[in-house]
Amino acid sequence: MAGRITKSEQQLKPDPKFGDKVLAKFINCIMKDGKKAGAQRVVYSAFDQLETRLKKEKPSGDDAPKNSLDIFHKALENVRPNVEVRSKRVGGANYQVPMPVTARRRQSLTFRWIITACRAEKGKPMARCLAKELWDASNNEGKAVNTREQTHRMAEANKAFSHFAF
Repeated sequence: MAGRITKSEQQLKPDPKFGDKVLAKFINCIMKDGKKAGAQRVVYSAFDQLETRLKKEKPSGDDAPKNSLDIFHKALENVRPNVEVRSKRVGGANYQVPMPVTARRRQSLTFRWIITACRAEKGKPMARCLAKELWDASNNEGKAVNTREQTHRMAEANKAFSHFAF
């Protein structure tokens, strides 16, 4: 049953440290095997590393992040895709059709790309990789931002097939 309404958004409680629902959802996405405390430990230690780096580097500008939660939200904003390509079968041929991304899917793609970029770096602690990826994404660089750029490039290259989006 596609498009059914669930109460998952209403049941989601804000995270205990910052009181942010988006961060709580991110912690749930990082969680493996139901180990929420481990996921919280990873995220909060990454936020501590971001805080120390923020104090050390002091980014300038009026939209500069003031704390680690601001860095997190800026990183999500920079990784969030606007369009993606979807495969459509028309007359025996498959076309990559650019489609706008819904808000819910934008968030899930953003989380997935950041977590995948972190998990791809083997041999390093997850918290350090997460802190590095969030810092890079907040500065519009890094693997997750690169994935978003590739997705947008694919959509731009296949703009000729946008009339198949029905």
